[in-house]
Amino acid sequence: MDDKVDYGSLKKVAAVSEKYGKGYVHLTSRQGVEIPFISFKDIDRVKQELAEGGCQPGTCGPRVRTITACQGNQVCPSGNIDSYRIASLLNDRYFGRELPHKFKFGVTGCQNNCLKAEENDIGIKGAMDVRWKQEECITCGICKKICRERAISMVNGAVQVDYDRCSYCGRCVKSCPADAGESKEGFLVSFGGTFGNRIRIGQQLLPLITSEKQLFRVIDAAISFFEQYGQEGERFGVTIDRIGQDVFYEVVKGAYNG
Repeated sequence: MDDKVDYGSLKKVAAVSEKYGKGYVHLTSRQGVEIPFISFKDIDRVKQELAEGGCQPGTCGPRVRTITACQGNQVCPSGNIDSYRIASLLNDRYFGRELPHKFKFGVTGCQNNCLKAEENDIGIKGAMDVRWKQEECITCGICKKICRERAISMVNGAVQVDYDRCSYCGRCVKSCPADAGESKEGFLVSFGGTFGNRIRIGQQLLPLITSEKQLFRVIDAAISFFEQYGQEGERFGVTIDRIGQDVFYEVVKGAYNG
């Protein structure tokens, strides 16, 4: 937790809102902080004082917007990945990058999907790839009972998993009283989502991504595709539809395979 933004930044926001505004602060749906009622003549001083507290202005227009994330596995027991860390890496790599239209990332730690990954241009969902150690299984059946996808069965006293049905939620291994599962974190990525005037659900085109290196290779390829083919004022999903999902798939599949 030591890489989280310290409370000094919040204290600075509060102080600025009292000094230059009316003591109001608004937290936006994309986890931005707005301070209303500030006079235009004070803008430069406000920006300077916020910077002293480690707060920088956000971004708007045709570029990568504020990266949003849930608490992830550092706080939430359901989390499969450190969402905050991934969001920080995305921020360092992409925030403010000029593109044909606005571009949004959402990072959610698990299949509870609190950040609604599929509503973002690129959505990242934490996953858990589980493999079972049969010799340590006590055949209690808890994993079968807790699996919401009905991907687990007990056959002749052994756990059997239908990985075509598995959602990589990780509930089974987290609930196993015998620690009979080996798990590795991964990422499920969706592309082209929007939510607003025109709703488009982002599509998961690739299998489970199993490393951060592979993840960022895929994202680099997706954004480069948008830079190459996107038209001014056109969202990423519209570009994918216009050029062809099959064309886009070949691009990200190549990045997935390295």
